Amino acid sequence: MTDSGRRPNIVMILTDDHAAHAISAYGSVVNRTPRMDEIAASGVRFDNCFVTNSLCSPSRASILTGTYSHVNGVTTLVTPIDAGQPTFISQLKDAGYRTAMVGKWHMGHGGDSDPQHFDYWDVFIEQGEYHDPQLLSADGLRVVPGYATDIVTDLAIDWVDSLEGDDPWCVLIYHKAPHRPWQPKAEHADMYSEPIPLPATFHDDYSTRTSSARRALMRLAENLNTEDLKVDPPEGLDYEQLALWKYQRYMEDYLRCVASVDDNVGRVVDWLRDRGDFADTFLMYASDQGFFLGDHGWFDKRFMYEESLRMPLLVSCPRSVPAGRVFDGIVTNVDFAPTILEAVGIEPHPRMQGRSFWGDLTGVDPLPPAEGVYYRYWEHDDVFHHAPAHYGYRTDRYKLIYFYNDGLGLPGTGDFSYPGEWELYDLQTDEHELRNVYDDPAYAIVREELKVRMWRAQEALADQPHPGQPRPVGA
Repeated sequence: MTDSGRRPNIVMILTDDHAAHAISAYGSVVNRTPRMDEIAASGVRFDNCFVTNSLCSPSRASILTGTYSHVNGVTTLVTPIDAGQPTFISQLKDAGYRTAMVGKWHMGHGGDSDPQHFDYWDVFIEQGEYHDPQLLSADGLRVVPGYATDIVTDLAIDWVDSLEGDDPWCVLIYHKAPHRPWQPKAEHADMYSEPIPLPATFHDDYSTRTSSARRALMRLAENLNTEDLKVDPPEGLDYEQLALWKYQRYMEDYLRCVASVDDNVGRVVDWLRDRGDFADTFLMYASDQGFFLGDHGWFDKRFMYEESLRMPLLVSCPRSVPAGRVFDGIVTNVDFAPTILEAVGIEPHPRMQGRSFWGDLTGVDPLPPAEGVYYRYWEHDDVFHHAPAHYGYRTDRYKLIYFYNDGLGLPGTGDFSYPGEWELYDLQTDEHELRNVYDDPAYAIVREELKVRMWRAQEALADQPHPGQPRPVGA
């Protein structure tokens, strides 16, 4: 309930692959996002919101169900959701909310994988198209002329405006942007034409990282193609020059796609204000995970490193949530569902595993703070990105990662017994994660303590450690 006694409306705007460090409220040095910044100014910016599996489909499933990937069943891009399982949407609907989903679903199509518990849904097929996208609804498939980011906003607003009566509503506005292949709207085509600053870690040489990280095929110079870049690079560039050229070209279109999202966030904010609903609406802006913007020389996500792990999260509900605050406690995408439910006065389903942060937002009876976050990336990828499956545990200072490498072979040998590998980072002294200190004797006690904490988190969440990970002493 808001302080007015009304059950708040819910608006969740979710983007795909939008890094927090490409939002000016988070201190971006590469772009400005004035309309997103308005949400932060009207509410709360979360500085330590983390994804529990940095991949589009699994993150969306965790947001919807309030559960980890091994519980909701969506562990990879090719494991569809059983959309009939309990979600915050099913609970809202049972409590009298009108519910809608527009945009990028990306958790399978057909049968039990189509959106459920929504009064209205209109979604892209898989990744969807930027221009004249195909949209699937309960009425079938059609092509909608226009630019996808604008269309998603139009459909969401039109649905809410069509409602009659005073019952509260929840609408999920899920954009395709700024996902690859980064096709901006024509009116933004000339933005960001000046040189874009390089990230501090662009020239990371991976000297202390494990081979699991070093063999990833996510370097800009090697793995962005003509579809991504729209033009072929100039001839005669050496490797370093090619990496710099591809970075600039990639970032131009990425940031132009973000600009369109920002415009549409502004449209939603203005529309809520015009309706007189802004103060009583629980408005969330987030991305389904982070993204490498040339950080460590990479693009994409998947890894447990900060740029991929950290999600932007901006929240406002002016009637109940004090404005202009920063929350630096640990929250995750699994926490979204129970938080929304607590905000409207509904007890979360017992199956949900997240920690509500509604009390942190309002200052009323907050739950004990999270001590850490457990992460697991399940999608063994030895073909495209070469990003091996791994899991880990992050506290406010340290991060432990275990690459278990199951089924990945030693290159050229046919031997599929590639050993597990560990990394450990001290985020207080090494914020860019450039120095793996797992084998440093000075961190031996911390290392073993983190192994115990991770093991206990796995037990608490009913996840099974990989057989290659021995039970730590003291667990």
